[in-house]
Amino acid sequence: MKNKIKYVLSSALLSLSAAAGAQEMARGTVFLDSNGNGKLDRKESGIPNVAVSNGVDVILTNSQGKYELPVADDNIIFVIKPSGYSVALDEHQLAKSYYIHKPKGSPADLQYPGVSPTGPLPQSIDFALNKATEKDSFRMLVFGDPQAYTAQEMTFFNRAIVDEVVGIKGVAFGLSLGDLVGDDLSLHPSYKAAIARIGLPWYNLKGNHDMNYNVAADSLSDETFEKNFGPANYSFNYGNVHFIVLDNVRYPNPRKGNGYLGGFRKEQLDFVENDLKHVDTSTLVVLAFHIPLDHRNGDTFRPEDRQRLFDLLKEYPHTLSLSAHMHTQTQHFYDAKEGWKQAKAHHEYNAGTTSGDWYSGELDQRGVPTATMRDGTPHGYAFIDFNKQDYRISYKVSGKDSTYQINLFHPKVVGQGKRTRAAIFANFFMGHHGNKVEYAIDGGSWQKMMPARTIDPAYSAILYPWDNLETLLPGRRPTDAMVSAHLWRIGLPVDLAVGEHTITVRATDDYGVVHQANSTYKIEPTKNYPDLK
Repeated sequence: MKNKIKYVLSSALLSLSAAAGAQEMARGTVFLDSNGNGKLDRKESGIPNVAVSNGVDVILTNSQGKYELPVADDNIIFVIKPSGYSVALDEHQLAKSYYIHKPKGSPADLQYPGVSPTGPLPQSIDFALNKATEKDSFRMLVFGDPQAYTAQEMTFFNRAIVDEVVGIKGVAFGLSLGDLVGDDLSLHPSYKAAIARIGLPWYNLKGNHDMNYNVAADSLSDETFEKNFGPANYSFNYGNVHFIVLDNVRYPNPRKGNGYLGGFRKEQLDFVENDLKHVDTSTLVVLAFHIPLDHRNGDTFRPEDRQRLFDLLKEYPHTLSLSAHMHTQTQHFYDAKEGWKQAKAHHEYNAGTTSGDWYSGELDQRGVPTATMRDGTPHGYAFIDFNKQDYRISYKVSGKDSTYQINLFHPKVVGQGKRTRAAIFANFFMGHHGNKVEYAIDGGSWQKMMPARTIDPAYSAILYPWDNLETLLPGRRPTDAMVSAHLWRIGLPVDLAVGEHTITVRATDDYGVVHQANSTYKIEPTKNYPDLK
């Protein structure tokens, strides 16, 4: 088991990765805020062995709770929240656990404003912590891609998603996996106001639609995000889980000079390396970023960056990655073929999105688009339940009961004994083709369904009215279907008695939980073609 490394504030600081000799030193104290005023008062004590970072280097406070870190003219100093403590929150339920040091501010020519000049480095940058009760068993809430492009779409986000979870109990905090808005960064305040309504501490990461586009360097693409949310790369602890949040959108694309590419800058992975030096290997490490690690021959994610990340995690047997971006829902498992260094595969949950198929489709009874995603997954959000090193992910479809986990698609009526290619399709939203999915007719014996690597016909049916009606539908046509990673198929039985029959499908997820869906169809007497004269 790796021991936590304790740093001594001494000349050893000169060996930190930043070139300290050419930079200033940020100093301060991490303290127990006994009176809750956010200020270090004379009688308040420093807290030892708390990790503090400048975005690259990570050190532990000394016995008096003091730290020193080198800073240049574009650094964010932040405390890495330890388990058993909480940080102060602002009016939007966002952590006030960082200090932005940009003496000259962000570049002046940004389309959306960045950080105003912060001036000289303060004499002391202190961070307040409060004692908190944190159990090893806890629940978090996960949003993929809220991604509102307009004020109207922000209303959709509020109605379809936020209204369902306002005041929710038994959840420790929430996390949004990027694309908080859709390119219009002036909507960030509206997004923050929506999140504040939920009433939970909330963490955010940057997506490709949260960027400053009119910049020449990737390190400047997060200037407005930093203004509105703080550091784009950070970490924190809760219970027995260590969370690492990273911006993995490289912009401009280092290969082409335009567009974006999934990956990391060297200093980001240096931060991960330095951060993990203070994380025991018995801890569950959860990484969160926007673009999935599935690099598809390097076209979407730099494989060398993923490999270094995997190398850094090789001593940690308990890991999980969270991503979004794709507007589908997929379970990825990385093994030795993808460069993973452990016998147990690394699980990445590529989450379905709150915006679904970009707020497209017909309007439901709430006046919001149905927004079913291209792989047949309805829009919604996820919960993750942690228990020490274990976790369980569950998906909640917006506007539906939590038991709705499988969608069935099949003909409603078939001819008795008539030759047909009709089939039962089961879309198990949280599934993958390693799961067991079975069906039974009229309560009979369970039979295996077969994985189907194809588009979901239920989604094709959603598209049909948009392409065939002669009247204009309200809303916006959904995007074209794509192959689903969690679809099963079996031929529809037609050699049964005339009448109504019940289809039951059950699916067992990766956590041993069995989900079930039911439907009916009719068998009618066969009608032959009329004789041709």
